[in-house]
Amino acid sequence: MMCGAPSAAQPATAETQNIADQVRSQLEEKENKKFPVFKAVSFRSQVVAGTNYFIKVHVGDEEFVHLRVFQSLPHENKPLTLSDYQTNKAKHDELSYF
Repeated sequence: MMCGAPSAAQPATAETQNIADQVRSQLEEKENKKFPVFKAVSFRSQVVAGTNYFIKVHVGDEEFVHLRVFQSLPHENKPLTLSDYQTNKAKHDELSYF
């Protein structure tokens, strides 16, 4: 992968689910609701001064959210940050960069 260029969409991995789980409370606080399901489905990554993860998450019924999570460089020792998100997404919606 070229630095700065987002990767192609890939199926979510255990690592992707772990990243999504770590920002779940941030999303629930921003949306003022608890999600009954929180299953990462697919993701893209983008290497910047750290890594942006764009993650599609199933949150129950036919509802999905798209997350942008920033992981800083290891030496910075900072927690994962929910940078942005999009709600009201459907299963067929393509995971984009935002």
